[in-house]
Amino acid sequence: MYKTLDSYDFKGKKVLVRIDINSEVNKGKITFSERFTAPLVTIRELMQKKAKVVIIAHQGRPRSSDFTSLIQHSGLLKRFIPKLIFVDDIIGNKAVNAIKSLKEGNVLLLENLRFLKEELEPKKENKLVKILTPLFDYYVNDAFSVSHRVQTSITEFPKVLKSCVGRTMELELKNLSKLDIKNAVFILGGDKVEDVALLFNKKHILSAGVPALVCLLAKGVNLGAENERKSQITSEIKKEAKHIVTPVDLAANVNGKRQELKLSDLPSNYKILDIGSETIKQYCDIIKKSKSIFLKGTPGYSQITGFEKGTFNILKAIEQSKAFSVVAGGHSTTALTHFKINKKKIGYISLSGGALVHYVAGKKLPGLEVLK
Repeated sequence: MYKTLDSYDFKGKKVLVRIDINSEVNKGKITFSERFTAPLVTIRELMQKKAKVVIIAHQGRPRSSDFTSLIQHSGLLKRFIPKLIFVDDIIGNKAVNAIKSLKEGNVLLLENLRFLKEELEPKKENKLVKILTPLFDYYVNDAFSVSHRVQTSITEFPKVLKSCVGRTMELELKNLSKLDIKNAVFILGGDKVEDVALLFNKKHILSAGVPALVCLLAKGVNLGAENERKSQITSEIKKEAKHIVTPVDLAANVNGKRQELKLSDLPSNYKILDIGSETIKQYCDIIKKSKSIFLKGTPGYSQITGFEKGTFNILKAIEQSKAFSVVAGGHSTTALTHFKINKKKIGYISLSGGALVHYVAGKKLPGLEVLK
């Protein structure tokens, strides 16, 4: 359905490659993650094929605290691609001259795409497309995680350049095709309901984290201190909550310690940070019988001591399951490493967030549609 790196001869050609290295920023410092290693397979293959590679990417949103230059990203990428050159420009003379003088097998990283208003105003005639297009022979999208967005670097270049998917995106699509979406058990956690709400209409859902709290509230449970989350209940959630499996017990933070509460113990004056032991057991029993599993978001605040139990046990059950499993989202993948879960026993680990949820929910991804 999609052309790949096997579809073209890249020798001596200039190739524009869109990747996603958008990262967390802690005290002004970019946090290293697997997002920096994931696109290496595509970049290295193009280098070996003697292409002239130019990478484009973004960091943060305009006016947000993590909206910054890609200079630190270039330093992290240089660990793996010593030949990489960074240019603090995108469509000015500095960038254009650097692209024109690029040698075969070398790599150039341009500045944060979102420094240009044109990136967020997609149309064929904008400056980003107008200036860069004549300089390139091919466009490669290796950023599945942002392919649900209608943005210039995702949707416009494929309209004017010969295009294909990169190896990381190809691998993502291949593994997602193994997931039995219709019959899979969906374990939906994390601290943002909107991140997983598109999947609430799936047949088998085990809710955890904040989605579980919102679903319990939608079912009429009085949580107490967590009742403030009622504002997150939409008409869609109220409708779907009836068939969603919700916890039978929860773990509250009582003066810094874990205290488990049955639903009959509610309402509570304390913050709820995890699912309880009985819920963990019930969920693990369901996981053992499952043939296909999708987890997005951690079941609890596993980074807080005393509230790792839900996340650890659910991930352990997935590791031991014979089902094909997909574990998605930054916090979930970090938890796999933290709890020393054998990643080889997980079917596929995805770094994608919103794009993955859209894809699994059956929504069309603009960045993929334009590549068909």
